Amino acid sequence: MARVKRSVNAVKKRRVTLERASGYRGQRSRLYRKAKEQVTHSMVYSYRDRRARKGDFRRLWITRINAAARQHELTYNRFVQGLRLAGVEVDRRVLADLAVHDPTAFAALVTVAREALPDDVNATRNDDGEAA
Repeated sequence: MARVKRSVNAVKKRRVTLERASGYRGQRSRLYRKAKEQVTHSMVYSYRDRRARKGDFRRLWITRINAAARQHELTYNRFVQGLRLAGVEVDRRVLADLAVHDPTAFAALVTVAREALPDDVNATRNDDGEAA
């Protein structure tokens, strides 16, 4: 059997790992063993956070929609309920974008949602939580 020389592959593997670790502090960017460990952890963090990003953006959109809806004296959950009852199918990303960049269109959606809500929901309430 022919002899297998592996130095080219080994050097390439180490070089790629050290290139991925560039920018890390101290030994983690210079020593192969430390760099390999840090790159592995970094890839785990990247994988986890790519999935977490979806939830982070959803929370951000909901916060923006809630703030904009409250400016029109309607809570987020009532606003979304009204949109569902009105048959408006606009996702949270678009709603948040409208709330920030096109307040007049958002105000029109608030009006549509408010009209679709049942009357008992639109009734104002006093401090005791009873309908006025």
